[in-house]
Amino acid sequence: MPDAILAYEAPIRLAVFLAVLAVMAAWELAAPRRRMDIPRLLRWSNNLALVVIDAALVRLAFPVLAVGVAVIAGERGWGLLNALALPGWLAGIFAILALDLAIYLQHVLFHAVPALWRLHRMHHADLEFDATTGVRFHPIEILLSMGLKLGVVAALGAPALAVLIFEVLLNATAIFNHANIDLPRRADALIRLFVVTPDMHRVHHSIHPSETNSNFGFNLPWWDRLFGTYRAEPRDGHLGMTIGIDAFRTRRDLWLDRMLLQPFRGGTGGYPLTGRSRNPGSRLSQKLQPPEKPYLE
Repeated sequence: MPDAILAYEAPIRLAVFLAVLAVMAAWELAAPRRRMDIPRLLRWSNNLALVVIDAALVRLAFPVLAVGVAVIAGERGWGLLNALALPGWLAGIFAILALDLAIYLQHVLFHAVPALWRLHRMHHADLEFDATTGVRFHPIEILLSMGLKLGVVAALGAPALAVLIFEVLLNATAIFNHANIDLPRRADALIRLFVVTPDMHRVHHSIHPSETNSNFGFNLPWWDRLFGTYRAEPRDGHLGMTIGIDAFRTRRDLWLDRMLLQPFRGGTGGYPLTGRSRNPGSRLSQKLQPPEKPYLE
């Protein structure tokens, strides 16, 4: 079974990625939520070029990925779940929930630490919000994220099948919740009880720091509600809100070379979560805020 999972991991993930991207792209053309002013060719070509670079670097940097680490952990008895010897179905559910929580906390971390925000802000600097925004991440952030994920998988002793399911779900939902699709409002209200929807996640891409530092979930919406980082709507409305951050607002900044160099350009602004821009309604951000020496730009 583990050998079969490893053998089919790459084609399964690629097939789901391409299928979901194609469906969301078609949906965006048929029923867009917001008007798109920047040509898709400019944004899509550069955003998708990042996917190729990210995937190549991950393969070069890591001899095994998350599913491979899960197989090794299972064979050698590493991790919490292997020590507890839970039934397979229960261990799988626990692993998926724990991995999703880890991704949520990692996302918060990349907003909280100014040096990490410099990497992550490239994702936020997209001037439009559509399916390709969900795969627009700086290569250094991708490498750091993969290293953290491998550590969590090993520490958990997560079953290989659960890790594969989680990886497929995470990739699919990241494309879905960044898509510029017009979901019926009642459907959105129902779906966001179980999965992060585009309207929920779009708030996170607002130019206003207090909204940027909310709705951190990529897959499950429960962590934002639990930790007080949930925000239902943007203050300017979904059609009137401005996407992006207050720097890097030219179309030239959407080119691949500028995106790769972006972490080394300019300051962090007022966006880091531990700074004065923190979401005042967030219990998590209050815990992260240092008691002394307030952040100064």
